[in-house]
Amino acid sequence: MQTNPTYSSLVALGDSFTEGMSDLLPDGSYRGWADLLAARMAARTPGFRYANLAVRGKLIQQIVDEQVDVAAAMRPDVITLVGGLNDALRPTCDMVRVRDLLTEAVEKLAPSCERLVLMRSPGREGPFMERFRPRMEELFTCVDELSRRHDALVVDLYGAPSLGDPRIWDVDRLHLSAEGHRRVAEAVWQGLGHDPEDTEWRTPMPVTPPPGWGARRVADARFTRQYLLPWIGRRLTGRSSGDGRAPKRPELQPYEGGTA
Repeated sequence: MQTNPTYSSLVALGDSFTEGMSDLLPDGSYRGWADLLAARMAARTPGFRYANLAVRGKLIQQIVDEQVDVAAAMRPDVITLVGGLNDALRPTCDMVRVRDLLTEAVEKLAPSCERLVLMRSPGREGPFMERFRPRMEELFTCVDELSRRHDALVVDLYGAPSLGDPRIWDVDRLHLSAEGHRRVAEAVWQGLGHDPEDTEWRTPMPVTPPPGWGARRVADARFTRQYLLPWIGRRLTGRSSGDGRAPKRPELQPYEGGTA
């Protein structure tokens, strides 16, 4: 791979992970790893352009229907695609269909860009995620196969010890914190062939004393009430947190960093 390549444009596709939840900015908007990556790339390339088509809650069928053709038509230098995990976290999931749709997306995107980036998404530790782990790993096997077939870059976040740490995740336990997004941006930056800005992004955070029993129970109750039950409700009724929401950067336009 070329060292410190120059790319003039980036289009990011996906769901809440790529939209940037929960990297919250003071104005109430979300930044996230894709914005951080775009800012780094823009600092190296005058006239750099960036679009972010990701919308929270999107399933792989919606990503294919609403984002893939739009991104392919833009013909950017770099496309990032992360999708399918929302499907895998549903109570029922047809993983054959998920794999077929992901394959369709990659087959359309790979010829339309210089570099297609896929990911093995991070998975936090804890009992809630364990029941879904076989589906996640089946999805990642498909990602690996598609990368070999289409010469795509795979950024392995799932295998990074640092991103399994619950402290890297927001209180909703589903989205990365600002520090988590920073580490993902670093991982993609290095994967694209750039010199590291943080050689230790995979390194776990320093060990700290765990919270006491009472604090854990309070946190669990808050998580269940504010996040888990509404999340389950949306899954059972077929609703999504992204219903009616437009992408934050739907056009491939000049980008100099800052908020999206």
